[in-house]
Amino acid sequence: MTVSIKDIARAADVSHSTVSRALSDSPLVSAETRARIQHLARAMSYSPDAQARSLVMGRTRTIGVVVTAITDPFIAEIVQAVESTARDHEYSVILASFNSESEREIAAVEMLQSKRVDGVIVTSSRVGALYQDHLERLRVPVVLINSRSKEKGSYTFSVMVDNRHGGCLATEHLIQRGHRRIAYVSGPADHSDDIERLAGYRQALAAAGISFSPTLVVQGTGRAGAGERALSRLMALDEPPTAVFCYNDMTAIGLLRAMGRDGRSIPQHLAVVGFDDIPLALYVQPPLTTIAQPTPMMGKQAVQMVLALMMNGDPHTARVSNVVVQGELIVRESSGAKVRLIDEPNPATGGEGCPQSQ
Repeated sequence: MTVSIKDIARAADVSHSTVSRALSDSPLVSAETRARIQHLARAMSYSPDAQARSLVMGRTRTIGVVVTAITDPFIAEIVQAVESTARDHEYSVILASFNSESEREIAAVEMLQSKRVDGVIVTSSRVGALYQDHLERLRVPVVLINSRSKEKGSYTFSVMVDNRHGGCLATEHLIQRGHRRIAYVSGPADHSDDIERLAGYRQALAAAGISFSPTLVVQGTGRAGAGERALSRLMALDEPPTAVFCYNDMTAIGLLRAMGRDGRSIPQHLAVVGFDDIPLALYVQPPLTTIAQPTPMMGKQAVQMVLALMMNGDPHTARVSNVVVQGELIVRESSGAKVRLIDEPNPATGGEGCPQSQ
């Protein structure tokens, strides 16, 4: 049977309030009595009742994490960083998935609120961008990763990579390789990170004096299958592209697979650049040029923001603001880069025409 504070109190012949204070290292209990009670608690295999403790403290010491898809390697890296940082602060994590559906995302956030989580972290959110008022009504700290709220809220903040700058870097790199017909395979519709990456793509084209062509933009989903399907559409154009920038690495990996299946060489027939730098990017053939996101930093920062909002007690005075981090262009063979060893330093790759976002 579960051992309670009252059981320890009977064994120690003290009041249950004395046991409670002793287990909390209260100075109101003598050192000798504290040591005796704590020894008894260990001997009796006492474990604190987390639910009762949360009622007393007003906190559950849990953070809810809502993700698009658990199978996405980029999401997995974010979740790992969140969980590790939360554990360092003695918090646990509850995970929920919404599969890129707005209604399911709202339901997931509301489910976590019903479990009285102390804060919520949401990755690649559509709700954050479209339903700001709904999140504010939850009245728990919400931090969005790679999604920007339309308006600054009292409870909702974001951590995101500079997507416009990253999209510009990727496209500028292809332009520097001599390409002029460069396609973009987008991510899920209405996602703020996709909108910004497309804007960076267009910015780099404009800076090079290249006209933007809507026919070179193919709608994707952020998944490998969309990259596979995009290839046939691009190759069916009267004037196919010679290079393509993909919304993320999974899209690019799907496109690489379709290229291999059709007997097309990379980068000879089509140069390819992704976004995220997931672990697989280094091991596909050819290795994928991509924009690396600092995922450990982003996950850690999100947890720290949630904790700051909780500890302060008043979001208006928590001194928390939205965070924008910079991505890095990682050059590999898929864009026509010189073959190099893994431990060789990555060469400098421009970026002069891609100012960082404010």
